[in-house]
Amino acid sequence: MIEVLTPQEMREADAQAVAVSGVEALMRNAGAAIAAYVRAHAPSGSRIVAFAGPGNNGGDARVACAQLPEYDCAVYGPSEMPRDDDGARRCLEDAAIAIDGLFGTGARLPLPQPYAAAIRALDARRRHVLAVDIPSGVDALSGAVPGDAVRATATMTLAAMKPGLLFEPARGHCGELWLADIGIAAATLHAHAASFAALDDDAFLALVPRRARDADKRSAGAPLILAGSAQFPGAAVLCARGAARAGAGYVTVATATDAATVLRAHLTEQVVVTVDSGAAELAAQDLLDVAKRNTAVGIGPGLSLDERTGVLVRTFIEGCDLPMVIDASALFHLGKHLDILRGKRCVLTPHEGEFARLSGLGTVAPGTRVARLREFTQRTGVTTLLKGPATLVDDGTRTSINATGTNVLATAGTGDVLTGIIATLLSQGLEPLDAACAGAYWHGLTAQHCALTRPVGVIAGDLPDALAVTLRSIRPQADALRRVYA
Repeated sequence: MIEVLTPQEMREADAQAVAVSGVEALMRNAGAAIAAYVRAHAPSGSRIVAFAGPGNNGGDARVACAQLPEYDCAVYGPSEMPRDDDGARRCLEDAAIAIDGLFGTGARLPLPQPYAAAIRALDARRRHVLAVDIPSGVDALSGAVPGDAVRATATMTLAAMKPGLLFEPARGHCGELWLADIGIAAATLHAHAASFAALDDDAFLALVPRRARDADKRSAGAPLILAGSAQFPGAAVLCARGAARAGAGYVTVATATDAATVLRAHLTEQVVVTVDSGAAELAAQDLLDVAKRNTAVGIGPGLSLDERTGVLVRTFIEGCDLPMVIDASALFHLGKHLDILRGKRCVLTPHEGEFARLSGLGTVAPGTRVARLREFTQRTGVTTLLKGPATLVDDGTRTSINATGTNVLATAGTGDVLTGIIATLLSQGLEPLDAACAGAYWHGLTAQHCALTRPVGVIAGDLPDALAVTLRSIRPQADALRRVYA
């Protein structure tokens, strides 16, 4: 698990650690981590240039350079800082790595004008730029970039993740994101991390259920997928394949009669049953009888938007005691009926357009996603996964920020695969919050894997078959310096 601390929480944790260890020890450890990064990315004897600001970030950069005697290091502090663009660019000439140690989480944005030339020079560099803690000019809480800001090749955040680094547009300024242990006790960080959390590879692997040696096909996970229509049969196929490839032993798909033939042509290992075309209440009761043989439900992808389907969805959800993931068209049918979810073990997975309608409060304004999501989950009591460039999961107490993913997910059907993954994780016993967080992490990591093998043209159907390959490629990390995302 990655501890994610707001700037204020980080200041409090840092003050507690300083009282125990002293500021010199923490700065020495931060400098050592920066130096280790430099040694791993630039040959001995290279020129290293650091722009060091007036605060702790500048001190960390200075200490790092002092620990690199085998390099040609130049440090420009506040009194030597170039004030014009040409001068700043000349300072960086021939540098193998330029270190941004100008401003940290406590800076007021936009940044002071005397540093603008240095920031622009770092931002314009085509060669390696390493930002210390955060790229100067980005907001460590919201991810906003209100003025000039450094666009780094890599960012080494210190002690704990800062939420803004996982949000756009700041995320686009970070490059590779590394996390350095600088000697603040894990218990101290955990005690102060009250607002946010994030999975890392180790925490994700710890959540993914392992199939028991004596498992049968139902105990391995038996999700019921209620999805598909004549117009959108593919959504049900993608959801069912996502569920199966995530490890479910027995996937049942309930679909409209006029979609069943298409589904059966594409799903050879999954059982396809039809929803009665008669009275919605009777159809819902039939589905509830089917669900007695399942261990979780995924509901929504590709369903019709007519009122009969709405009655079916709501009646089924009201009568179902299984854990559920609710997505897509099912969210449409729940818009004014969220009360039926009270006390249910469920996850809602809207994108922002669906969330705007579901929440009843309209369009989500930039910079308000966290607050809007928290208001919704506290009001409804329902764990909700809000999709986006930084997917958020909230259960009313803490917001988990998903650190994986890529823009290849911006294609039709990828959300249906995610629903299938979460349905399987629920069917294997994970609680809604854990299933949502692990599902989003796995889904995003798989998309990254697909993007490496297919730079363009990744489609939703590529994801299910890549889930196992992605899982196998993860290696536990125990280093003091770890890459969080690329």
